[in-house]
Amino acid sequence: MTEHRFVKYEELDGGTIVRIMLNRPDTRNAQSRGLLVELNDAFLRAEADDNVRVVILGGVGPLFSSGHDIGSAEARAEYEVGGPQQHPSTKVNGGTRDGVERVMLQEWHHFFENTRRWRNLRKITIAQVQGTVFAAGLMLMWSCDLIVAADNVRFADVVGTRLGMCGVEYFAHPWEFGPRKAKELMLTGDSIDVHEAHQLGMVSKVFPVDELDDSALAFARRIAKLPTMTALLIKESVNQTVDTMGFYNALNSCFALHELNHAHWLVMTQGESLLATPEFGVPDWRSAPPVKPLVKDAAEAATP
Repeated sequence: MTEHRFVKYEELDGGTIVRIMLNRPDTRNAQSRGLLVELNDAFLRAEADDNVRVVILGGVGPLFSSGHDIGSAEARAEYEVGGPQQHPSTKVNGGTRDGVERVMLQEWHHFFENTRRWRNLRKITIAQVQGTVFAAGLMLMWSCDLIVAADNVRFADVVGTRLGMCGVEYFAHPWEFGPRKAKELMLTGDSIDVHEAHQLGMVSKVFPVDELDDSALAFARRIAKLPTMTALLIKESVNQTVDTMGFYNALNSCFALHELNHAHWLVMTQGESLLATPEFGVPDWRSAPPVKPLVKDAAEAATP
């Protein structure tokens, strides 16, 4: 059986429920290549096991996930060509190509298509989230069928305001937030709290943070009682309806725009960066100020 370094795989209730936990708490579960490859292995393991009915996805530590890992020494070493810690996945699926082609193929496989594959997993999936869920953390969470959240959760995508990007690779924002709220959140980088997310229908249940594990499991047990064929066809009916409404094609289109955005910054920085840099009007993401909560009017903004 595969030993994981960056995720935990726990079988519960005789293996009918599996809990997969992102396990890089020192980086707030930032998504390194090693973590994403192990996460895909864990999802596929759960999918292949006919005893599994429900999969819970969570994160160890104070945050579910802080998004893509673009800064840690460990993540940089994974991409160092010829280096002792280069991850094998960077040598295939376009990893040996040049320029934007390499970026596009690698991101399509590991950030886009993997997320869409997890969205269509042949089991019911529940994300259990805590802390601030940033950017690519939203992608992981949105790939799940249901979301349960601690009462301390905030949701934010700062890739526009800090990296000059039009969104993450799996751009589900208009479908999850609604079109105008998605524009506002992306253009400002502000966050919304868990209660507003619940009102939007994005979050299914809100639990006290110290009860999140137990409450998520209790919720999963309710769903695990349903006949597996019934659960699968409910999931498939909803997913196919949304795909017919344009979700599938919109994801493909927005991924292409994401790659165009990378190409733009590569040209503007003369090959130095795939992301916007401070001279183009965005703060350095490593020293950017804290994310602000979204406010609805001037009176609320003036409240200390």
